[in-house]
Amino acid sequence: MAKTKELSKDTRNKIVDLHQVGKTESAIGKQLGLKKSTVGAIIRKWKTYKTTDNLPRSGAPRKISPRGVKMITRTVSKNPRTTRGDLVNDLQRAGTKVTKPTISNTLRRQGLKSCSARRVPLLKPVHVQARLKFAREHLDDPDEDWENVIWSDETKIELFGKNSTRRVWRTKNAELHPKNTIPTVKHGGGNIMLWGCFSAKGPGRLIRVKERMNGAMYREILSENLLPSARALKRKRGWVFQHDNDPKHTTRATKEWLRKKHFKVLEWPSQSPDLNPIENLWRELKVRVAQQQPQNITALEEICMEEWAKIPATVCENLVKTYRKRLTSVIDNKGYITKY
Repeated sequence: MAKTKELSKDTRNKIVDLHQVGKTESAIGKQLGLKKSTVGAIIRKWKTYKTTDNLPRSGAPRKISPRGVKMITRTVSKNPRTTRGDLVNDLQRAGTKVTKPTISNTLRRQGLKSCSARRVPLLKPVHVQARLKFAREHLDDPDEDWENVIWSDETKIELFGKNSTRRVWRTKNAELHPKNTIPTVKHGGGNIMLWGCFSAKGPGRLIRVKERMNGAMYREILSENLLPSARALKRKRGWVFQHDNDPKHTTRATKEWLRKKHFKVLEWPSQSPDLNPIENLWRELKVRVAQQQPQNITALEEICMEEWAKIPATVCENLVKTYRKRLTSVIDNKGYITKY
């Protein structure tokens, strides 16, 4: 049997108004072009509930009992990588037969949805403590100190690439909880490797690293690009250089080279890409490059250089201005990876 079209709220209210002025159900039906039974139902509802609004419908009973809901919610809270199939089997062993969509709907009502697990650096307890120490020590540093930092990093940009995913059940804003992420270990490779730097004044130099980088090559990159970037960005005397703890950056030879050049280096906690605002610039660059759809490596390199130069200085300035929020976020997250 086909469903009948629901009456609008205005029509229902009009039925009640006509009833209150003394018109019969038949007369109201003729005037509004409705069946007498429909008019009568609206009037009876109004007399009983004093409203013409739709009342909550009971609907079909839930397939999963409240106890079952608690069981599967508890299961995915302990292990977010639990699959719907696992939960179907758990309920079946408890005497409840349900489908995977029913599992999804039930967990969604509990504020949980299936999402791709984020990939984040693997944090050991020593990393967590170092990150907390860094954040607490620098939390009250004035903005001028961060404006005088030159941030640097390497990244890879692929012409074509696929990233494997894994799904987890999580609540809103819990995507970076350790249980909901996939730890990764930083390594080189990729179709094109870039080194770049920036400060609050704008992007510095960006170069392509065409060979496998080692300590000697890294020192050569700094020699040819770091000081020219500092001059172009008009850094004040005593500016600070930031780089991470990649082995190429922390070799004895590199440390000695930096010391002889009188470069002040920011002490950096390992496994902390979220504390480096250049990660946001890499993301900006990759979005811009993807929109250009380069068809070969040569075009990819050219587009990277062009788009890097187009990144507004205001973007860089805002990243540095909000640096204290990164530190606060690390502290609030007890040292674990935060959004960046």
